[in-house]
Amino acid sequence: MSTSSLYNSTASLARKHSRVSLLAAGAAAAGMLGVAGASVGSAPMAHATGNIETTANTASQASSSHSNASALDEVLGVQAHATQPAKQPAVSHTSPRLSAVPAPAKAAAAKAAPAKAAPAKAAAAKAAPAKPAKAAVAAKPAAPAHAKLAVAAPRPAAKHKAAQPTGPTKPYLVYDSVTPGSLPSSQPAAVYADGAYAASASQVSSHHSLLWIDTNGSDPNANALDVEPGDATPASAAQWVQAHLSKQPHSVAIIYTMRSDWSAVQSAVGGLPSWEQSHVRYWIADPTGVPHVVPGSSATQWYWGSSYDISTANPNFEQ
Repeated sequence: MSTSSLYNSTASLARKHSRVSLLAAGAAAAGMLGVAGASVGSAPMAHATGNIETTANTASQASSSHSNASALDEVLGVQAHATQPAKQPAVSHTSPRLSAVPAPAKAAAAKAAPAKAAPAKAAAAKAAPAKPAKAAVAAKPAAPAHAKLAVAAPRPAAKHKAAQPTGPTKPYLVYDSVTPGSLPSSQPAAVYADGAYAASASQVSSHHSLLWIDTNGSDPNANALDVEPGDATPASAAQWVQAHLSKQPHSVAIIYTMRSDWSAVQSAVGGLPSWEQSHVRYWIADPTGVPHVVPGSSATQWYWGSSYDISTANPNFEQ
């Protein structure tokens, strides 16, 4: 095949297939050149190459207005599709609206976008008037300081109430006699537990308050000891106190004596332990006929009568 024939064949192929690209035209021309080379044999290679370039340029200009489909589709047919699959379009993860806007435009739009709502809410919160506190509306006037102290003060324990004295709270009269039947009924009374004038429980059953007097120091269960001439002595008084308190440690030990013998009795009792001395109560005979209590004593016998004697006792006399 001559060079002009090769040119004409390539041009004819480009006119019939306007979609042939530069690469397709070059491949087709190269194939024909090989055939022509086999026929011509000694044709100059440079002249053939120049013709191929001219033909390829012509084919490229003719196909510029068409799609970019591979020219091998026209030249090689289905076989080209099997060996070179078409590339899939890249999947975009960008929002459709943002992908339609060029990068510079997106940046400009971001700058022009209004500020977020958070600062606006903060500004609105600052501008809004503060609501009055509920506690301030419902608050009551403050209580005085002394009222708070009264509320906070602890209540006294029940055991303190139980420790309060249950006996008399003011001086009272005590009647004593050697003949119990002569004593005023229902009044505090004193009778003898032993000796010549010992009384029985039935004789004094009407008295709500009763003292039993030991005349010789032989009955530590009695409430009082009679220390006077013919009865217990001052020296025996201390022994009786100890014997009495050993049997009844929470009671009191009453010593009846004349005012003239009182100092001797105090000297004997002074040798006892202090806690025993604190339980001793003195009942002093001072028959002036006038109601009174000798200082330092718990009771004073101020009246001597034919039927009974009368004494005035302080509240601590029996407790």
